[in-house]
Amino acid sequence: MLTGLPSYILITFLLALIATYQIYITAVKNKLLPSVILLLWLAVTGVLAYRGFFTDTSGMPPKFALAVAPAILFIIALLVTKKGQAFVDSLDIRKLTLLHIIRIPVELVLYWLAAEKTVPVLMTFEGRNFDIIAGITAPFMYFVCFNGAVVKNKGLLLAWNFICLALLFNIVVNAVLAAPFSFQKFAFDQPNIAVLYFPFVWLPSLIVMLVLFSHLVVIRRLLKR
Repeated sequence: MLTGLPSYILITFLLALIATYQIYITAVKNKLLPSVILLLWLAVTGVLAYRGFFTDTSGMPPKFALAVAPAILFIIALLVTKKGQAFVDSLDIRKLTLLHIIRIPVELVLYWLAAEKTVPVLMTFEGRNFDIIAGITAPFMYFVCFNGAVVKNKGLLLAWNFICLALLFNIVVNAVLAAPFSFQKFAFDQPNIAVLYFPFVWLPSLIVMLVLFSHLVVIRRLLKR
């Protein structure tokens, strides 16, 4: 666990995590099973991070892959299987659009972590990370693109999701290549280490996964229509 960080960083991050979980769950009709799955995933990744499991970056692939690979495989399964697709098509895409608001506090946390020398500046809005744009524009898209449950501006919403998905991929790629793995390419003076520790492991393992999933769900639904 990272020590010596100002309390406002931890509080803001945990509030962002809770908000991500809560908004996502409100988009789900049958909440019990998704809630259990998410809480179990939080518990597993949290315990491993607390015990320092992910700080061993010497292997290939690094142990950190276990914090994200299962979630990615689960998302793929939801998108390609019939039962998964039925679940995906039952989600409230209005709530999934609002979920991206949490990218604002996440960007603030990254900015503060950079000041504490636990992530590189390139991972903040002062560097190569423009992901805060998605968070700022999410409420606007919600009010402009929906009329109740009806999508009234499909083209704009689809374009926004593709653009914000590209913003997400941009920061994910930079974050991975700035981490102290054997294939690190950036930020050798200050690697991306915060996500290897509790509780910040929940940023890539849950928050980023739900943001990614939300984009893919909305894109699928809009293209399907």
